[in-house]
Amino acid sequence: MSLFMLGRAKVPHRKNTANMKAERIPAPTSVTLLTSQHIGAPATPTVKVGDKVKVGTLVAEASGYVSSPVYSSVSGTVKKLEPHLMYNGRSCQAIIIESDGEMTPDESIAPPTISSFDELSAAVRASGLVGLGGAGFPTSVKLDAEKKGLIKKIILNGAECEPYITSDTRTMLDDGEYIKAGVELLQKYVSADEVIVGIERNKPECIANLTSLFAGNEKVRVVSLPDTYPQGAEKILIHNTAGLDVPEGGLPADVGCLVMNVTSVAFLAKYAESGMPLVEKCVTVDGSAIKSPKNLIVPIGTPIKDVIEAAGGTSCEVGKILYGGPMMGMAVYSDEEPVLKNTNAITVMNKKDAEPKKLYPCIHCGRCAEICPMGLNPTLYAKAMKVSDPADRRARLNDAKINLCMECGCCSFVCPSARPLVETNKLAKADLRAAQNK
Repeated sequence: MSLFMLGRAKVPHRKNTANMKAERIPAPTSVTLLTSQHIGAPATPTVKVGDKVKVGTLVAEASGYVSSPVYSSVSGTVKKLEPHLMYNGRSCQAIIIESDGEMTPDESIAPPTISSFDELSAAVRASGLVGLGGAGFPTSVKLDAEKKGLIKKIILNGAECEPYITSDTRTMLDDGEYIKAGVELLQKYVSADEVIVGIERNKPECIANLTSLFAGNEKVRVVSLPDTYPQGAEKILIHNTAGLDVPEGGLPADVGCLVMNVTSVAFLAKYAESGMPLVEKCVTVDGSAIKSPKNLIVPIGTPIKDVIEAAGGTSCEVGKILYGGPMMGMAVYSDEEPVLKNTNAITVMNKKDAEPKKLYPCIHCGRCAEICPMGLNPTLYAKAMKVSDPADRRARLNDAKINLCMECGCCSFVCPSARPLVETNKLAKADLRAAQNK
């Protein structure tokens, strides 16, 4: 049996906003555009304090192969360029723009010319597109596997397996035609044999809509996936849709796959049509502290507090705010933090739900190993991290395949002793990376 079939968690869905169309929020008074909203090198600012900008104006250019440009999401005036401490503890430059409230588009915006793969790749890079449902990997870098003839299958991720989040669901229901157009654009210039759309079966309306839209395309098939977590994880998705297993340390291209989020594909079609770069996101706002859960269309860089206010505010004292959902989401230290390119949800928890569980010693029940979708044993990493000798510690971590960990949170979810398993795994992987960097 494949490792990828060993464990799945039945997490609560809580898709409270699945039937709510996204509403556009008013122009924010200001936006904070971080130069690092993607994996790779931060973008380099191209504006200075006092510059006038419009929606779609380039404010930071890509600074390397693995990088992505940043565009203004409002019209107004650049007020500050300053260092910014991000939610993950890293720092980058922030471009703060005071909005004039007009949301005037930049006059230079025009549809790109796309008549070859190279032009498609250049357009994707220029658009600022990164993975909109995950870690923010620049999409143009993913596409480069086509130059090596590696892409045999294009897999669209419509699983959306985290509790609360429904922003991709609304894309599949409201922007299905754009998903179709994006797929046709990819099929025209990427030499893949087939396109597979993976959607959890708890979204029957999405499955029906996309099945209908692709009915005339023999090279596209829509796959109904079990509604268990973490179906949307890249390696799990590839296994459950294409029957392929990405090797340890490998990428989807190593097994001939290009994986894209359904919202990313819809955006690609919109960009090809209008030329407007990535300047806004559909964000699910939900959680036990939110008064009126909603899906909202939000300019990138909008402060979280403005987004929460657009959802009616909070109904009680807030205990924690997350970028994303409760399984893999990252806590923010302030509601002044901005919406990022890959922010698909803001989850706001009340004090009770945010309170840490009481910690107990490991009882060696084995539930963490049973639930792990990669067939790993998290207790081995906890033991290894107690070893003082660095070489011995890292050898143990490598032997136990720590780099296969996806940090999905299944192990912590089922642990009866509330052990900090995911946190330990993250520290273990960081320890190995530090050694490799030296």
